[in-house]
Amino acid sequence: MKGKFIVFEGIDGSGTSTQSQLLAEFFQEKQNSCFLTSEPSSGPIGNLIRQGMKGRVTFAKSNNNPLEQDHVFDEQMAYLFAADRHDHLYNEVDGVFKLVNTGSVVISTRYYFSSYAYHCTTEEDFQFVKSLNSKFPKPDLVIYLNNPVEESLRRIASRAFTDEYENEEKLNLVSKNYEKIFSNYKGNLAIIAANKDVVEIHNEILEVMNKLFLD
Repeated sequence: MKGKFIVFEGIDGSGTSTQSQLLAEFFQEKQNSCFLTSEPSSGPIGNLIRQGMKGRVTFAKSNNNPLEQDHVFDEQMAYLFAADRHDHLYNEVDGVFKLVNTGSVVISTRYYFSSYAYHCTTEEDFQFVKSLNSKFPKPDLVIYLNNPVEESLRRIASRAFTDEYENEEKLNLVSKNYEKIFSNYKGNLAIIAANKDVVEIHNEILEVMNKLFLD
């Protein structure tokens, strides 16, 4: 199989990390060159984002209004994610397209769809995020793991650490944003229910892969 860029999307707790790892292992067993990555990336801007999400780096707040503070944080994250995304795709060391162009399969948990899902509340926000991400190309396939918010919250509750976005109010908004994004998406897209057995989900993903790329 030629080089491909495959993206997993879903709200926190939907199993994107688990399923991307299983898919990477599948390709590796088939002797395909495969790289597993994520956004935020492991690059310098990605590390700054991770520290900000954990509260280790503090960003400026506009005033004491909590709603406006959330909006400012989302806007700052949208800028940072776009900058990290550009580096993630195009850097000359381990950029996504450098790897794809050499025949590798690159699997990423999250891409620009997450910016629309997590950083938008109003239509104005959607236009702002679109302006930052409009030049980034579509992946060869998006796999959206559609998980009920209550199930994601149950899974997240067992984690030792939760970030700024892992709460019920935010995840409800993110889930609705994903529905909006993918209802109009024109690229290769597989929407898979994520509240099923891990192996069953993986097998559904392999069926999609076979139909698109391996027939």
